[in-house]
Amino acid sequence: MSIKQLARRVALTIGTLLAGASVVAAQEASNIGEVIVTAQKRSETLVEVPMSVSVISGETLERGQAHNFQDLVALVPGLSINTNTPGVSRITLRGTNTDGVASTVGVYVDDVPFGSSSGLANGAIVSGDFDTFDMERIEVLRGPQGTLYGASSLGGVIKYVANAPSLGGFEGRLQGSVEDVDGGDLGYALTGVLNIPAGETFAFRASGFYRSDDGFIDSIGNNPIPTLTDPGVNVVDGTRVLENLNGVDTYGGRVSALFQPSDTFSLNLTALYQKIEADNVGFYEGDPDTYDPLYGGLVASRYHPEFHDIEYQIYSATLSWDFGAATLQSITSYGEFSDTFQADLALLPAAPGAGLAQILTLLFGEPLSGIQNQVTSTDKFTQELRLVSPENEKFEWLLGAYYTDEDSKIDQRFTAVNAGTETAAEIAPPPFPGFPSLATGNIPSTYEEIALFANATWHITPKFDLSFGGRWSENDQEASQVLEGFLVGGATIQFDDVKSSESPFTWSISPRYAFTDTTSMYARVATGFRPGGPNILAPGTPAGTPTSYDSDETTNYEIGLKTSTEDGRFALDVAAYYIDWKDIQLFTRVNDVGINANGGTATSQGLEFTATANPVSGLSLTFTGAYTDAKLTEDTDPDLVGGFDGDPLPWVPDWSLGLGADYEWNVFTDAKAYVGGLVAYTGKRTDDFLNRDANGNIREADAYTTLDLRTGILWDRWSIELYGKNVTDEEGITDIDFPGTRPFPNGAAGIALIRPRTIGLSLGVRF
Repeated sequence: MSIKQLARRVALTIGTLLAGASVVAAQEASNIGEVIVTAQKRSETLVEVPMSVSVISGETLERGQAHNFQDLVALVPGLSINTNTPGVSRITLRGTNTDGVASTVGVYVDDVPFGSSSGLANGAIVSGDFDTFDMERIEVLRGPQGTLYGASSLGGVIKYVANAPSLGGFEGRLQGSVEDVDGGDLGYALTGVLNIPAGETFAFRASGFYRSDDGFIDSIGNNPIPTLTDPGVNVVDGTRVLENLNGVDTYGGRVSALFQPSDTFSLNLTALYQKIEADNVGFYEGDPDTYDPLYGGLVASRYHPEFHDIEYQIYSATLSWDFGAATLQSITSYGEFSDTFQADLALLPAAPGAGLAQILTLLFGEPLSGIQNQVTSTDKFTQELRLVSPENEKFEWLLGAYYTDEDSKIDQRFTAVNAGTETAAEIAPPPFPGFPSLATGNIPSTYEEIALFANATWHITPKFDLSFGGRWSENDQEASQVLEGFLVGGATIQFDDVKSSESPFTWSISPRYAFTDTTSMYARVATGFRPGGPNILAPGTPAGTPTSYDSDETTNYEIGLKTSTEDGRFALDVAAYYIDWKDIQLFTRVNDVGINANGGTATSQGLEFTATANPVSGLSLTFTGAYTDAKLTEDTDPDLVGGFDGDPLPWVPDWSLGLGADYEWNVFTDAKAYVGGLVAYTGKRTDDFLNRDANGNIREADAYTTLDLRTGILWDRWSIELYGKNVTDEEGITDIDFPGTRPFPNGAAGIALIRPRTIGLSLGVRF
C-alpha cells in the first residue's frame, strides 16, 4: 500500500469518527494574553515587552510539522529566506539584506549565540538551522537588538528556547512518521524524548530525532560536454543518471542535566548535536526568462556530485543564583560548526566560450573535469555574566559582560578528475593520477570580542514605563591566506596576517504606556551593528582597494500596540517601523577575489501584525502579516555590486500573510480530535542587484501561496495524525542563479523551490 492510499484510508477513518462525535467544550478558552518570553533576558509577559516579538509554541511547531527555517516563514511576519540547500540559508528580518557574507540576524539556542560573528566565515548563509523537536517555543525579536544581543543582530534575533529538564515527574514519548513528496519517494522521521527526575534536586532530559526527506530533482544523462578540437567528441557522454538526487537526512539530539538544590540556585548542563546531510544542491535548470523547466521536469545537469555535510555542536553550562539583592546568571558555551561540501566545476568558465573540462582535456589529452572541495568552519567560545535585579514596582535593572573567542577557517581544494567516474551521490571522483592540484586556498581567521552592557526599566508611574540600555564592545580580528597550485601559476602566494579593530556602541530607549493590564502602547528607538573586519587582497589589486571594512549600523524607529481582552479570547500585536541603514556592507570582487566593502545607505519601513482569537471554545484563529518596503537610497558600484538608488533589497517580499485555524473537541469519552490548516502568502521578491533583464530591471521571483492541512485524534497515551504540506503543490521560488553566476549548460538558470506537495502520517505514544 502506498503512503497516499494509506493516508486516504486513515482520513476516511478519522472523518467517520469526527462525524459521529458530539461537539462539546474541551476546556475553557486559554488566556492568550499571558505568553511568557525572555526577549529582554528576564521572564516577562509579552504585553510588557516594548518591542515587536513573535512567539511560536512547541505545540504549534509540532502540529504544523515546522522543522526548519523554511517552515518558519509562514509563521513569522517579516521573516524571509533565500536558500537552495537545507542548512545553507540566508535569513532576513525587516528587509535587512544586501547579499553580504556576514549575518544580519542573530541565532540563539536558549542564551547561547551560534555561528560566526565575522564576515570571513560565510555566517550570512550558514546560520544555525536547528531542528525544532522538543522546543518549548521560538521567540523572534525584530529590529536591531544590539543592546542585549550584540554583534550581527541588526535585523533581529531568532531564539530557540528548549524544554528544560523537569523535576516534576517522568516523561517519555516516541513519534514516527512516514511521508510522500510529489516527484519523489517515501521519507520518514523518528523522534523521542525522555525526562527522568532523580530525587528532588536533579533531573535529566534527552531527546533525539532522525528525518530522511526524499529528493524531487533528477539528473537524466543529458548535456554532453564537447571538446574544443572536435565538437562531436564528448569529454563526458552526458550528465549523471540519478533520480531524486536532492534528498537530505537530518539527525541529532540534545542531552541536559539540571541540578536545583533550592529555589534560589540552579545549574543546567547541555550538549547539542545536529547533522544535515544534503545529497545535492537543490537547483533545477530553467529558462532564464520564464523559469520553466528546460527538460520537461525538475532536472539538474550534474556531472559530479554536489553535496553538503553540515554539523552543529554546542556545549553549555547555565548557572542561576538568586542571592536576594540580585540574581547572578552565568552562561558558558563552546560551539563548533562545519560545512563540508563539493561543487561541480565541469562547466566553470575557464576561458571565453570554454569550460574547465574542455580546457583541461585540450591541454592534457585526457577526458578531464574538475571539482571543488571546501570546508568552512567556526569554533566559538563564549562567556556571559549578568546581574539581574528582582522584580520591583519602581526600578528594574540588568548589568552584563560578554566575551567571545572565535577561530574560523575556509579550506578550498580544486582538483582535476577523470570525468564521469563516480558511482554514487556521496562519492567523490578520483583525482587524475599524477596531475598536480589545480589550486588550494586556506583562509584562517580569528575574532575576539569583549562587551559590557546594561538595561533598565523605570516605572515612572503605575502605567508609564521607560526602558533604556546601552552596549559597548571592542572586537579584534586577524586573517591570513595561502594560495598555491596550477591555476595560480604553480607558485605559493601567501598573505601575512591582516588585522582590524573597532569599538562600536549601541543603545536603545523605549517608553511604554499601559492603558490596562492587557493593553499597552510603546515607542522604541534602537541601534544595531554588524562587525567590520580585514580584507585579504589578491596580487595586483588596484591601489586604493580597502584593506579593511567598517561596521554597518541600523537605527530603528518603531511604534507598537499590544492588546487583548480580559478573558484572553482576542489579542492583537501590531508595530510600524522605519529603519535607517548606514555604511551597508557589500560583497564585491577585485581581480576575481571576493572582498567586503562599505557601500551607501538603505532604508526599510513597514508594518507587522499578529492577531489571535478564540471566538468559541476549541476554536483558535491566527492572522499574521507584514508589509516591507526595503530599498537602497544611494547607488553602489555599477560593475561590482550593481545597485542603484531606489532598488529594492534582495529577497524581501513586499507582503507576507498567514491565516491559520485549528478546531479541537472531545470525541467519545477519553479522546480529542482536531482539524487545522494554514494559508500563507509570500509576495514577489527581487534577486541580487546584478541580475537584470534586457530592460535593466532586476529579475524577480513571483509571489506564491501555500496551503497546509492537518487532522488527528489524541487519546490517552496515543496520537495519530494526518498532514499535508503545500497541498496545492505551489512552486515557490527560494533562489535563482542566472547564467554567468553559476555554470549551467545551454544558458540555463538555476532555480530552487520550496518542497513540493508532501502528504504524511504520524503515530505517537506517551509513557
